[in-house]
Amino acid sequence: MTPEDVSVFRQARVLLVLQCAGEPLDVEHLGVYDFLAAHPLLLARAEDDPDRTALRLAGFDDRAVAYASPAQRFVTAQLHLAGDLAALVGRGLVQVTATGRVTYQLTPEGASMAARFTAMYAQLYRTAARIVIRRLRRLSTRRLREGLRQWLLPAPSSALKDLT
Repeated sequence: MTPEDVSVFRQARVLLVLQCAGEPLDVEHLGVYDFLAAHPLLLARAEDDPDRTALRLAGFDDRAVAYASPAQRFVTAQLHLAGDLAALVGRGLVQVTATGRVTYQLTPEGASMAARFTAMYAQLYRTAARIVIRRLRRLSTRRLREGLRQWLLPAPSSALKDLT
């Protein structure tokens, strides 16, 4: 069992993404931001990418096995997202707004809870989420989908290549 298999862990990450975004997000952007914040070196692949150094120093390592199958991991994460959002809405931590499109944002209780997450993982995840959101927030849904196709391709320097 991995942490991604635990609903409370996934829900905490959703709260952190919404905290870092500071604005309402639709489910598509929320799902992509969350996944890439957990695997930020998929986005910052180039050795000369300035964000790559910050992410590596924060402890992210693209040689981890998780980077070997990003497309499958993304699909699995998306399958859980609707249930996780429903649970957070039901607990009063996230609110839903439907004005043209359905968006999600933290309630004051959700913001308070996210602010109390102080574990090292939460700090590292926030670092990655801020970088991901800064880089992707201006992308249209179409451009986000196009980018996602590229980011989900296994990198040439993936963990499996290092095993040979």
